[in-house]
Amino acid sequence: MRSSIFKFFLIACLFVGWADMSAQMIKSPTPKRAKGQTDVLRLALDPIPTVRVAFIGLGMRGPGAVERMTHIPGVEIVALCDLLEDRTKSANTILEKAGLPKAQEFFGEEGWRKVTKLPNVDLVYIATDWKHHAEMGVQAMKDGKNVAIEVPGAMTMKEIWDLVNTSEKTRKHCMMLENCVYDFFELTTLNMAQQGLFGEILHAEGAYIHGLQPFWGSYQGNWRMDYNRKHRGDVYATHGMGPACQALNIHRGDKMNYLVSMDTKAVGNPAYIKEKTGEDVKDFRNGDHTMTMIRTEKGKTIQIQHDVTSPRPYSRMYQLSGTKGFANKYPTEGYALDSKAIGSDVAPNHENLNAHSFVPAEVKKALMEKYKHPIAIGLEEKAKKVGGHGGMDFIMDSRLIYCLQNGLPLDMDVYDLAEWSCLAPLTEISLDNNSAPVEIPDFTRGGWNKLKGLEFAK
Repeated sequence: MRSSIFKFFLIACLFVGWADMSAQMIKSPTPKRAKGQTDVLRLALDPIPTVRVAFIGLGMRGPGAVERMTHIPGVEIVALCDLLEDRTKSANTILEKAGLPKAQEFFGEEGWRKVTKLPNVDLVYIATDWKHHAEMGVQAMKDGKNVAIEVPGAMTMKEIWDLVNTSEKTRKHCMMLENCVYDFFELTTLNMAQQGLFGEILHAEGAYIHGLQPFWGSYQGNWRMDYNRKHRGDVYATHGMGPACQALNIHRGDKMNYLVSMDTKAVGNPAYIKEKTGEDVKDFRNGDHTMTMIRTEKGKTIQIQHDVTSPRPYSRMYQLSGTKGFANKYPTEGYALDSKAIGSDVAPNHENLNAHSFVPAEVKKALMEKYKHPIAIGLEEKAKKVGGHGGMDFIMDSRLIYCLQNGLPLDMDVYDLAEWSCLAPLTEISLDNNSAPVEIPDFTRGGWNKLKGLEFAK
């Protein structure tokens, strides 16, 4: 009898514990899709042989994008816009040096609204501060333009849903300019993963670890420091999220269910502000280091970190851990594979920790050559010559233009933008609620399992 009572009590406790955990999950509302709208998964539009591009935002990232586009055949740069007039004029000199016609110039607080209404524009390329990304993207799509938006694509859940809903309603492309998915190691490793070299990928890691203190003053009006002062959480997650989510086929067979975030106290940035201005900051919101764990529907996990304060060496981490192999980019690129995958049936001596290591350099080189991504094969040489973070920016821009010119689905869609950007608002909610689990919406609203893996259009 006592045994039965104990078992009943144990089961009841487990049930109550489960129910309590479920109750603690902070829900993220998913707005109902408007009547008549459908998803934009694998959206393909009519080919645009000559893509007419307008740039909004010519401060830190915009001029480089303008210069890269001058190297891509079939592109006409027709409009340039910035808050400051001198930046617009400076960007036009890039076109002149390339022997191309000057573009129309727009500037001032409302100049961008004139750009999105231009009749001779196919693509609006947005490289402004974060706070204006979504507003400009939404308006551009409403004005009949395809949109490419710098990272992060949006900073609030409302902005994210506005972009998703507008893309679905207008049937226009809305791509986030996440360059890190086009880095050579990431492309090659993704190809390895898709070819099954690592077995089933169970865990992925990514990060943005980049000491920005020497660069804070470069941001117009100090907007980036100001954002970190007013907000907690991983406000710049997409460099880590992009490669991780692609390897795990997020919304292409799996989806993210919830996240839990934790951070340290804020020390470095308040000290920096006091050193530079004398202000004794007591209200700085964002911690020096933020860690976020994500669990997917298929039982996979993702770890993402954010640190723009400490003197740690630059790192996006990028790790994939599978049942048959492992990939690592920072601080040392390498692959560790199941012994059968490298043609060996000799089990390593578990006492010799050096035996549990990366494959030898010559094996790694051969693997990277064998599994070089088709995109990299076609663009690598020119990309390294043109540049842009070692060439990955040029590959990103080239792929965007290629897909538009050929009427193909883009490599990244508005749901990628939503999933990778949502960490900014959702991690803040988790942190402000003692690291409570927060639900991650299904931005596809039921279409997450419609596609079977990530496909790059050929």
